[in-house]
Amino acid sequence: MYNHELVLIKQTVVTDDLGNQTIEESRNTVLCKVNSIGRNEFYEAATHGMKPEIEFVIHGYEYEDEQQVVFEGAEYKVIRTYKEDFEEVELTCEKSDR
Repeated sequence: MYNHELVLIKQTVVTDDLGNQTIEESRNTVLCKVNSIGRNEFYEAATHGMKPEIEFVIHGYEYEDEQQVVFEGAEYKVIRTYKEDFEEVELTCEKSDR
């Protein structure tokens, strides 16, 4: 059941008339499911230097390759996506240090 709010953060590089580049950030709030990280997945990821903490499941049509999300006031970095079927995308995330 999609009963949690997740903010997807999209960053876009914008170039002005003088050639200066800046990053613009847009935020989109979507509904999601929240899953915990399984023990095997956690330890396997740790061998590659990743620290998965939480998994979000959202509708596939809402995801546009965002690499940052906010959930309950905390920022997370997307470290893996998995499209189980046409309708859902799983976002495996770790705490962001940004």
